[in-house]
Amino acid sequence: MRRNAGLFVAISLLSGFGSSAMSLVAGIWLLDLTGSTSRAALAGLCVYAPVLAGPWLGGLLDRAPRRPLVMAVNLALAAVLLSLLTVRGADRAWLIYLTSCAYGISYVLIDAGETALLPAALSPAQLGNVNGWRSSAKEGMKLVAPLAGAGLYAWRGGHAVVLLSVALPVLVAVLYAAVRLRQPPPDPQTERRRGSGAGLTVLLAQRATRVTVVLAAVSIAMSGFTTAANYAVVTEELDLPATFLGVLLSAQGAGSVVGGLGVGRLVARWSPVAVAVAGTTLFAFSCLARCLPWWPAMVAASVVAGIGLPWALVAAVTAVQTHTPAAMLGRVSGTANTAMFGPIVLAIPLGSAAVHLGDRVTLTAAAAICLATAVGGAVRPLNRQKAGDASAAGLTSGETAPSRTAAL
Repeated sequence: MRRNAGLFVAISLLSGFGSSAMSLVAGIWLLDLTGSTSRAALAGLCVYAPVLAGPWLGGLLDRAPRRPLVMAVNLALAAVLLSLLTVRGADRAWLIYLTSCAYGISYVLIDAGETALLPAALSPAQLGNVNGWRSSAKEGMKLVAPLAGAGLYAWRGGHAVVLLSVALPVLVAVLYAAVRLRQPPPDPQTERRRGSGAGLTVLLAQRATRVTVVLAAVSIAMSGFTTAANYAVVTEELDLPATFLGVLLSAQGAGSVVGGLGVGRLVARWSPVAVAVAGTTLFAFSCLARCLPWWPAMVAASVVAGIGLPWALVAAVTAVQTHTPAAMLGRVSGTANTAMFGPIVLAIPLGSAAVHLGDRVTLTAAAAICLATAVGGAVRPLNRQKAGDASAAGLTSGETAPSRTAAL
């Protein structure tokens, strides 16, 4: 089990480094080729758009052996990246958009695939810790990889970054092959649950998954909603250069690394719902702290936000892994990813419009929404508590164990 935990953390390090480096370089490369900032920004949209197809892409993981499929996705990504070696001018810029879309599709499939594979590779007690370590690994790479990618691009150009990015998913595929999985018998109910809507049905059926996913979705959406307000506070309220945003991003990344390292123990001690409530509450407080006209408060708020967001996300992922039948983990994970990350596509432009009412208005509104959601998640209706406790007891006693098995 320790061997598998180490392999999954290594996978997160390698994949996080490659994707973070290439995501920044793609925009820089497009800007150099086209001279257009708007065309450069479209690369980011190409990466996020496939998350809206999460329920359907996740369904592929329930219809095919999961490990071979995830390995094939990494190898296919490497093959698509190789096409960038032919980019010499603006006439081939479309290949960068194609690669960005490939990254977006791979994110959905690989995230859902890892979520589905982890319960077959680790004991239930290890899931929270390993999810937290994986989160810290990915956030840590976000601090290192963009600088390394930009430096390599400035030194040797885009093709050098491409070669590095091609090697990493190949190595990740090799690491997946080394993971030792249990091979449980297939679930006889699997064929009866076909359909993209089944993932949403299962996700909403359990309070633990329903509440944690909603809390994570609200926290992540509000992080996008407040982006423009953060810019306004830094440049207008504090009269600091825009480069100070880099300091805040680094502070948030540092908070995410620290938060990810300890969140597994909190999930085991409290419960996923309690940790998600705490994470959403922390993010709400970080929004309020940003209203203070003092730059140290902005830095502290970024650290707190960096802790709160991974808490909410890891709690939701762990809840999905532990409360979903194994045969449906692909669809449920894909649906959960869409629910958690899809709203940010709308939240960012809404926040850009709302900031015209005032940056403090936007930040206060985000804090109020997060706190209201956290209170709603913390309050458990008394008429449902007994049923929920009985369901939990049934899971503990093994009554639902047969429904948690599937061919991997």
